[in-house]
Order: sequence, then structure tokens, then C-alpha cells
Amino acid sequence: MGEMTQPPTSSPRTLVFEGSEQGFATTRFEDLLNWARKYSLFQYPFVTACCAMEFMALASPRFDMARFGAEAPRFSPRQSDLLWVVGTITQRQAPILKRVYDQMADPKYVLAFGTCASCGGFYDNYTTLAGIDKVVPVDVYVPGCPPRPEGVIDGLLLLQDKIARGDRTARIVKPRQDPIDKVEQLVALRTANQDDLGQA
Repeated sequence: MGEMTQPPTSSPRTLVFEGSEQGFATTRFEDLLNWARKYSLFQYPFVTACCAMEFMALASPRFDMARFGAEAPRFSPRQSDLLWVVGTITQRQAPILKRVYDQMADPKYVLAFGTCASCGGFYDNYTTLAGIDKVVPVDVYVPGCPPRPEGVIDGLLLLQDKIARGDRTARIVKPRQDPIDKVEQLVALRTANQDDLGQA
């Protein structure tokens, strides 16, 4: 059997086998389970409103959730481990959502799809639930009205990273470029233009 060496640039946990392809690897059992959970997410779509169109587009061949291991919808909460809350949740639907969440087997994850599921959206009235985190714990928030499929895929990848780490804190999908940088550039450009006008 080949000799095990450690590359100089890798972390202390990475070992490279030189020589034959036979060998063994050691890991913690929990890490192995998290790796398996990461690529076998059975989704339960709780779809209530207009974000459903983007959810259907996400399941189409163009965006192909199958490559992430999350394409198989299960319409029974007992067979699923990822609850997609897609769209507006009203006060009357909140107990049903809670019951669906309670019927899911552990470990279970929740993804808030869109602004209405995340914070109630533009509905500022007594009938709309102001975010599903009032009823069930949320792992990933995907903002947007409706969110683009690319943003939802970013949220799914963020959830997979959280599962691999064993992290249960809530995360928000960040925009691809930070708007604060753009604002700072605009302010700098405006002050430069005002300085030029003042000197003229």
C-alpha cells in the first residue's frame, strides 16, 4: 500500500494517498451523516402565492435542482426534511404550517422563499403573518419579490453548507454585489463633481 503524506499547503486534516488507490479514510460519524444529509434533501413545498411561478421555474431543467440532490418533492411531511415556505402566509394558515413542521422528522430544515414568507412582504395588515419565523424556526431566508432562481439556488447552497457544518443559526442570502459599495462610489463621484463646480 502507498505511503500517506501530508501536503504542505493543506489543512492538518487532509491526507493524500500516494501509490495505490486502496486505503482508508477516517472521519467523525456526525460529519459523515451531515455530508449525506447535505445531498439528500427531500423537500415539502408549502406553496401559497405568486412565488409559486418562480418555484416552478426553479424545478425546470434550466436551473435543475437535481444537481444539488433536492429535486424530489415529498407531499407528506413525514417523508421530507426541507420545508419550502413559498409565498404569503395568513394568520389562518399559520397553525397548519406549524402542524406540517411538527410532523416532519428530525433533522428538519426550513427555507423562507420570498419577502412575504420572510417578513410579510408589502402586506401590512392584521391577516398576514409578518414572517414565518413567528411560527416555525427558519434556517435560510431568501429575499425578493419574487426571488430569482439564482438567489434561491444560493440559498440552497447556503443551507447545504450549514448542514455540512452542523450549524442551526438563521442565515440570509446576500446580494451578489453589495449596494453599499455602489452608494459610496456615487457619493465620492458627487463630491468630486461639486468640488469641480466650486473651483470653476
